[in-house]
Amino acid sequence: MVKIAAIGGSLRSGSSTYLALQQAVDRLTALGAEVTLLDLRTMNLPFCDGGDDYAGYPDVKRLQDVVKEADAIVLVSPEYHGSVSGVLKNALDLMGFEEMAGKITGLISVLGGQANSNALNDLRVIMRWVNAWVIPEQIGIAQAWKAFGDDGKLLDEKLAERFDRFAQSLVDNTRKIRGVN
Repeated sequence: MVKIAAIGGSLRSGSSTYLALQQAVDRLTALGAEVTLLDLRTMNLPFCDGGDDYAGYPDVKRLQDVVKEADAIVLVSPEYHGSVSGVLKNALDLMGFEEMAGKITGLISVLGGQANSNALNDLRVIMRWVNAWVIPEQIGIAQAWKAFGDDGKLLDEKLAERFDRFAQSLVDNTRKIRGVN
C-alpha cells in the first residue's frame, strides 16, 4: 500500500489550503493509499535554528517520523508575497535528506489573486534540493475564495479533474519509482 504524508502550510482556520488538501486526500484514499494528514495548525513546531536537537518538541519527531515512513508527500501551500508560506518552509526545514530523499512529491498552491506558479516553483526547488522526486502534475488554485462551495467541494469540474489526475499520478509514480504496490 502506498503511504502518503499530507502537509498543509496554512495556520488560518477555514483555510482554502486545507480544503484543497482534503480534496487531494479524498482522491488518494479512494485510490487505496494510506494518507496521514499533518495539520501544522495543531502542531507545536519551533522555528528551525539549523540544529538537530528539538527534544523539547515531540511534534518535530512526529513530523519527521511520519514523513520518513511515507513513500510520498503532498504539500499544499498558500502563496504569501509570491512564495511558499513560512510555516510550511519551517516544517520542511525541520527535516532533511533522511526524511525526504527519494520521496515522490505532489505540489498544490492556493492563491487569493491571479494564477501564477511562484510557490509551486519554490517548493519544486526545495524538494529537488533534498533529493525528492516531484511529479509533473501540479495544481495552482487562483482566487481560491471562489473555488469551493459551502460544503468544501470544488465548484469547477475541470479543476476537480485536475485533482483526479494529480492523485492518480502521485500513486502511479510512487508505485513505479518506489516499488510499492
